[in-house]
This record gives sequence, C-alpha cells and structure tokens, in this order.
Amino acid sequence: MSEEIKQIAERLVGLRDALDLTPEEIAAACHIDLETYRGYESGEKDIPVSFLHQIARHYGVELPALMFGYEPRMNSYFLTRKDKGVAVERTKAYKYQSLAAGFANRKADPFMVTVEPSAPEAPFTLNTHPGQEFNIVMEGSMHLRIGEKELVLHEGDSIIFDSTRPHGMKTIGDKPVRFLAIIF
Repeated sequence: MSEEIKQIAERLVGLRDALDLTPEEIAAACHIDLETYRGYESGEKDIPVSFLHQIARHYGVELPALMFGYEPRMNSYFLTRKDKGVAVERTKAYKYQSLAAGFANRKADPFMVTVEPSAPEAPFTLNTHPGQEFNIVMEGSMHLRIGEKELVLHEGDSIIFDSTRPHGMKTIGDKPVRFLAIIF
C-alpha cells in the first residue's frame, strides 16, 4: 500500500487508542467485520473515503484529521484554488481532492474525484456510507452503479442518491472521468 494509506492507518489506531476503544467496538459501530477493520488499521487494505467519513461522523472528529493529519481551523470561509485541494491517492484508479479540508464544522464534505480508466469488464468497487451523496460530472463519462441499477453519466450530468446503498463508478472509454462528489 502507499505511504498515504499507511499514515491514515496510523491515525485510525491513534483515534482508537485516544478513545480507549477496541478494534471490535469500532468495527461494530461502523457495521463492518473485524477482519476488514484490522486490514484498515494495518495499512494493508485499501481504506475507502466513505469509511473514513463514517468514522469521522460517528466519533465526532474532522475528516481531514483522519485523511491528512491536521484539524481544520477556518470557520468563516475556506478557499481552495483550482487543482490545489488537499489530495490523497487511495488507489491507482482513484484520486480524491478535498475542497474544504480547512473549514471546521462542515455540514458536507466536497471532493473532486478523478477516476482513471479500467477494463470495461472490471468489477465495480462498491462502498456505502451514511447520508446522501451528490455527484456532478465535470469531464468525461462514467458508469455509476447504485444497488442493482446502473446509470451512465456524461459531462454536466448530476445525481443525488442514498449513499447507504452500495454504489461505485467506472470510467467509460479510455479517458479519466472527473466529478464533484459532495457527501452529506
């Protein structure tokens, strides 16, 4: 795994220790199996941003503290210039840029997400998290799967959905897709 994933894993362990919780307690609270959670803490299993969002909300910590290792400080406004959002590359296929990492007490978490092309037959990587998610495609086209429903979104298309349902996306064609994702 990448160095960023290992650093996030270390912050998960630190949060658990600070809260004096066991891995079993966190896994149960986040509705995942213990083996998956231990894989996250070891840094050997890809850690979905949706899981980090869920754990941050559940335990009352800021998402950037888990993802990037710092607490947001701004409470009036926070400006993110084009392509300057705090980035984390979780896997080779996905790149997330936080667009509000420095704004404290956010009601939503906006990300610019870039998904690299994969083979058309590659399976969807599905995630779930509490709340809702809004996506608007900025460049390219993508397949979006929500539950058993598969949708095609092109540049300018947007969707809002119940993010407790398993969902995932893949590019269409040989170009990356970039979309704005807002998690509520």
